[in-house]
Amino acid sequence: MKLLVLNGPNINMLGIREPDIYGRTTYADLVEYIESVCAREGIEVECLQSNHEGQLVDWIQDAYRRVDGIVMNPAAYTHTSVAILDALKAVGLPAVEIHISNIYEREEFRHRSYPGMACVKTIYGHGIKGYEEAILFLKDYLSK
Repeated sequence: MKLLVLNGPNINMLGIREPDIYGRTTYADLVEYIESVCAREGIEVECLQSNHEGQLVDWIQDAYRRVDGIVMNPAAYTHTSVAILDALKAVGLPAVEIHISNIYEREEFRHRSYPGMACVKTIYGHGIKGYEEAILFLKDYLSK
C-alpha cells in the first residue's frame, strides 16, 4: 500500500506560525512522525508540501495509478480551491482531509472546505495526531 501525504501553504512554517493554534512541532518533525507511523503499519509513503496551488494539483494528478490513497491538509486552499477539489475528483483516489486545528472553532470562512467535498473523511482538531488517524482510516478503508 502506498499513500501520498500532501500539505498546503504555510505547513512548512509549523512550529513558527501561530504556535498557540498549530503547536510547536516543526514540519520536519511532522514528516518524521508520518514516516514512522507508516513504517510501523507497513505502508509506503511520500510526503510533499507546497505553497502553490498548481503544484498541489499537479501532485494529485501525478498520484493517479501510482498511489492507493491521499492524505491531504490543503491548509488555506481548503476554503478557496475548486482546482484541488476537481483534481481529487478527477483521479478518484480515496482521500482523507486533515486539519491540525479545529476549523469549526475558528473564523466562519474556515468552515467551508472545497477539497473536503471529494474526500471520504475529514479529521480536524486533533493536532498532528490527526495524520495518524487519517493514515489508519485509509489503511482500513483500502483493506475493505
